[in-house]
Amino acid sequence: MSYTTVGLIGKTDHEGSRVSLNALVTELKERNCTILVEARIKEELDDRSLEVCALETLGERAELAIVVGGDGYMLGAARILAQFDTDVVGVNRGNLGFLTDINPEDITRQIANIFEGKVHREERFLLEANVFREDKHQETNAAVNEIVLHHEKVAHMMEFELYVDNQFVFSQRSDGIICATPTGSTAYSLSGGGPILMPQLDALTLVPMFPHTLSSRPIVVDAKSEITLKVSNVNTDNLQVSCDSHIVISLKPGDEVRIRKNPNKLNLVHPLDYNYFNVLRTKLNWGSKLY
Repeated sequence: MSYTTVGLIGKTDHEGSRVSLNALVTELKERNCTILVEARIKEELDDRSLEVCALETLGERAELAIVVGGDGYMLGAARILAQFDTDVVGVNRGNLGFLTDINPEDITRQIANIFEGKVHREERFLLEANVFREDKHQETNAAVNEIVLHHEKVAHMMEFELYVDNQFVFSQRSDGIICATPTGSTAYSLSGGGPILMPQLDALTLVPMFPHTLSSRPIVVDAKSEITLKVSNVNTDNLQVSCDSHIVISLKPGDEVRIRKNPNKLNLVHPLDYNYFNVLRTKLNWGSKLY
């Protein structure tokens, strides 16, 4: 596919990111693209004549958005870009790089492949958390990886009830619970002992955080389900809901958190040689073939 308008988003105050961003500008200029630069990175670029805009404007106008940084930068951009019909690809200038999979040393070849349509495409769904207080809607926010119910204080127990499609599942005393997408199954959920879900699965994983029982285990449910978390009135302190660890919503005892699929989709573009299991082997240090 030939893109005519491309947006650049990236990590600030990072030498590697600066090098990659300027290399991308060179590649895109050679293809006569209109280049849009997210406002936060304008000082990172040698060419100060490029058009600077807000991330929302970039999403509205760009056919392709290139995110330079780690998965955290990708998550922050993805929640906005998923609102638009924009292809998104990442250049890894972070640590793990589950979502940002273009090697910085291979930008020229990979950009050429992308413009020639030699890519692997996939859609990733998002979640949204809706907070209700006495049946009145308070706040909504979205997440690409996970929505987490947790205490405001570290290592502090709370009580809540879990419902799936209005069916009671359990009540629990724990540090909270993680509701993760397949994309997020290799993030915080994995650290909490949750399963790895292949990206194309239409499923969610619910992972209790340090439950006060030996019988509690992660549950995988249909992503079409509505998850309801009812915060018990016996909790004396304020609690929180975190979306991708970026956005925090404050809760009070008695509040309800209703989690469901967000209507938007993230359009990810990967290099043609992208292989999910190869990513897992590389990032999680799994063993290679015996022979």
